[in-house]
Amino acid sequence: MKALLFAATMSLAAAAVADPLTIYSYRQDYLLQPLVDAFTESSGIEVEVVYADSGFVERLRGEGRLTPASLVVASDIGRLLEFSEAGLSQAVESETLTSRVPAAFRDPNNEWFALTLRARIAYASVERVPEGSLTRYEDLADPAFAGKLCLRDGQHPYNIALFADLTQRWGEEAVSAWLTGLRANLARSPSGNDRAQINAVAAGECDIAIGNTYYYGIMLNDPAQRPAAEAVYPVFLDAGEGTHMNVSGIVMTSQAPDPEAALSFMEFMVSDEAQGLYASLNSEYPVVEGVALDPLVESWGSFQPANTPLAQIAENRPRASDLVDSAELNY
Repeated sequence: MKALLFAATMSLAAAAVADPLTIYSYRQDYLLQPLVDAFTESSGIEVEVVYADSGFVERLRGEGRLTPASLVVASDIGRLLEFSEAGLSQAVESETLTSRVPAAFRDPNNEWFALTLRARIAYASVERVPEGSLTRYEDLADPAFAGKLCLRDGQHPYNIALFADLTQRWGEEAVSAWLTGLRANLARSPSGNDRAQINAVAAGECDIAIGNTYYYGIMLNDPAQRPAAEAVYPVFLDAGEGTHMNVSGIVMTSQAPDPEAALSFMEFMVSDEAQGLYASLNSEYPVVEGVALDPLVESWGSFQPANTPLAQIAENRPRASDLVDSAELNY
């Protein structure tokens, strides 16, 4: 009987070991799967990724202790914070992570870590906007550009992150006036995604748009979208302390069934190998200093990234959202 119990116990242990590391991801499979494959090859740990556009906070709440997910990968500081604010993430102790991810791009309590960076910049018409016409975020509200600006919904998390950053730097009154100026300069009501804004400039609907850098890279790498991307040029705007940066990042779930494997994956993601691969797959900037840029990204030129801690910026999100409503910069 003891032998049978021992055999049964060993079978259950083997089954538990065989369970894959499960990751919930807001990022698309073509971005994450090459990294998953590289991690599995180097570690021997199998990984299962569940992809979705939304809903992981609600899903983790519903699953509770029975969740299979040990990690969540997200594409914006707002989404990363959703998990810590909901009590669905946990602090991670790792010298590798804290030494390689700059303090501005990780949670002060180590509940989230950035994996890549992207700048939120302007795209200007090659034909209609002379180079040098735009240098600062303030310039987007200049009456000289009345009727020439395209913008996606002001309440989108990417815009809220930018506006929260500027609120941190300029103060609410200045940002309120600036947002009013943006609305006065709109060529159309806010609509579409970042790529739609570049397409609108290419089509002559507006002369200037706001978007993340990686969308520009995606369009340049797609023959069907390249003509529109080539109709604009990137402008790395400054707000006094550099260009606004947002992140993709990762959290370990509060009920992670496999924290050791999860930590191994997190540390792998900040290795030089993974950083170079991850950034090049989506035309982003590595978060780890010293990792070479993708040649396409490097061709856009150098700029000064702002290093305002994202945790500080995030505190301004609710107020930034209110300012957007007041300025009527939403759909």
